[in-house]
Amino acid sequence: MNQEWEDRVAAAWATFDDYPEERAAEFRAVIDALVAELPGGSPLGPFEQACAWDSTGHSDRAVPLYREALARGLHGYRGRRARIQLASSLRNTGQAEEGVKLLTPELDGPSDELDDAVRACLALCLSSLGRDREGLSLVLGALAPHLPRYQRSMANYARALVEPEG
Repeated sequence: MNQEWEDRVAAAWATFDDYPEERAAEFRAVIDALVAELPGGSPLGPFEQACAWDSTGHSDRAVPLYREALARGLHGYRGRRARIQLASSLRNTGQAEEGVKLLTPELDGPSDELDDAVRACLALCLSSLGRDREGLSLVLGALAPHLPRYQRSMANYARALVEPEG
């Protein structure tokens, strides 16, 4: 889509906090109106609608829309966001194992500013499956580079949580 449409979508999301829970349907209607401007088959439509449902507390309604966006070829940064958000919604709907399967390949994908979000969401999915040590390892590994000190120690502790004891 063109930059003007992208700017209007960004402006709509910037107003999200202006919509209390009881007005969530109004916010989704704003997104739906923007989506209606897209050409048929665009992966952006179901992605933006999934985000709106998800952000207003309806992970169950978001899951099929994220799947549709990805099936339509959503890629790049938004594709990665869709996988992160889909995994989170899957976890919220009792499908954490599928979330783990979706996000694990992201650990080896191209690095970007979403790396820590991948690890955080994957950690939550793992925790939901009772795999807390693996989740904590991911979170510590993501946190370590941001610390003013102790980066090496935290990275080593993160690895030790999942390495077999010798």
